Amino acid sequence: MNATLPSETDNAAAAAAIRTAAKRNPWLSKVKKDKWLYLLLAPGLLYFLLFKYVPMWGVLIAFQNYSPFLGVAGSEWVGFEHFRNFFANPDFTRLLRNTLILAVYDLAFFFPAPIAIALLLNEIRVGIFKRFVQTMVYVPHFVSMVIVASMTYVFLTTSGGIVNEVVAAVTGEKVNFLSDPKWFRPLIILQIMWKETGWGTIIFLAALASVDVEQYEAAVVDGATRFQRLIHITLPAISSTIVILLILRLGNFLDNGFEQIFLMTNSLNRSVADVFDTYVYFVGITQGAFSYSTAIGLFKSLVGIVLIYGSNWLAKKFGQEGIL
Repeated sequence: MNATLPSETDNAAAAAAIRTAAKRNPWLSKVKKDKWLYLLLAPGLLYFLLFKYVPMWGVLIAFQNYSPFLGVAGSEWVGFEHFRNFFANPDFTRLLRNTLILAVYDLAFFFPAPIAIALLLNEIRVGIFKRFVQTMVYVPHFVSMVIVASMTYVFLTTSGGIVNEVVAAVTGEKVNFLSDPKWFRPLIILQIMWKETGWGTIIFLAALASVDVEQYEAAVVDGATRFQRLIHITLPAISSTIVILLILRLGNFLDNGFEQIFLMTNSLNRSVADVFDTYVYFVGITQGAFSYSTAIGLFKSLVGIVLIYGSNWLAKKFGQEGIL
């Protein structure tokens, strides 16, 4: 009996030492406890560190007359000169108007589209048909935007485009969809909706899958119609998901997507097609105004931060959890 006492004492001392170390450094103890989970997390953390956080030091050139030959350390500091020049530039009003209009169109038409499709798919009871429809609406997400722009050109061109041929057969004249400025914004939104709506339904379908079936059964017993079940059960159940995705979308409110806008822009619709994303490319890459274009990018990022915090604050005021 006495021979076992030292062993038990040693174990108790070791356990006490571990508890003491955990109290002194709780973060380290958690890492040791879940070391394999943190190992799985490492590639993602490394990606954000290398491609998101390290490049943030590049915003310093927004306050310099940056020269690639002198580097960040040797370039002249000019403070907020590039910001003042940008806001005083006659192009600023036009760029802001075009960017905001496309952003509002995106929120008004594209953002609700995945919600509507997810609600419709959730009502389908035939499993095979439901999976087929899901696959069909997912597939466009994997199509390159270059292909989407090419398809748009093939269908809408006045030189044999199938859509224009049908329009000409009905009305007697063709419509210049690709060059007329008034058609540019609708085409951009339609392309986004066709390409990304199906992919956006994944999150909402996952949220709908977590809704308690007993609530629907109780509502049916009480005589609730399908529309009433949608309004009083389904939508409240996914409201938090909708709010979170809306807040995240507002963080990229001024990002219209460079590739799509660039591919759809031509000399005839440029008055409505020029946005911050394309302007940064033309000024920063083709003209070499690195500091000026960085100032524009920093301005967009600051607007996104303000919108995220503002929308998160409003969400909490209305009883939602938010993201912060």
